[in-house]
Amino acid sequence: MPSRKPGKRYLSDMERSTNDPVPLNEAVNRIKSFKKTKFDQTVDLCLHLGIDPKQADQMLRGSISLPHGVGGAAKRVIAFVSDDKVAATKAAGAIEAGSEDLVKKIEGGWLDFDVAIAEPAMMRIVAKLGKQLGPKGLMPSPKAGTVTPQIAQAVKEFAAGKVEYRNDAGGNIHAPVGKHSFSAEQLIENAQTLIDHIVKLKPVASKGTYIKKVTLSGTMTPPVAVQV
Repeated sequence: MPSRKPGKRYLSDMERSTNDPVPLNEAVNRIKSFKKTKFDQTVDLCLHLGIDPKQADQMLRGSISLPHGVGGAAKRVIAFVSDDKVAATKAAGAIEAGSEDLVKKIEGGWLDFDVAIAEPAMMRIVAKLGKQLGPKGLMPSPKAGTVTPQIAQAVKEFAAGKVEYRNDAGGNIHAPVGKHSFSAEQLIENAQTLIDHIVKLKPVASKGTYIKKVTLSGTMTPPVAVQV
């Protein structure tokens, strides 16, 4: 099947784009200057890292709350908690909470949620859901901040749009940093916060250049290379 040709808007934006890295504030302004669409585009940051994704001690995975959130619809969060914490967890924003009953519901095929959080003590029963949650990237993990004793706080943060990140097989990390409708200042602060966070996480085993390339792009815009 032939690949789809870029539209007139994309080609027009390409004329104002460049492969030469520019300062973050200029990159954001270029994204903001591209023609608007009928929907509020998500602005994504992509970092190409000098890591070996095949090595466990160089893999990066975690979560971060950005200063201005990322916009968009609230995430649907569930939580695996002891029965005495179900009410408080739902009050914090979880659409569903429980223990064995929640496990059975998911085993039955229910997967209408975006994030799963668990108390450490609950992981013994959540482990049963490896086949259902693992392939979809929904299995709670300490590295991602989704296995924590601070359940209520975690539920609030993820429901509000806390960003999860994980390097792919090519050593890239893709993460949203806001919406096109955000102010330039909000996008700059969100993007810089994420970049600084990833820089601090450089694995000891990673040699050579760590941050190889950074690009910023909207859902339907060309990427703009960012100086780091």
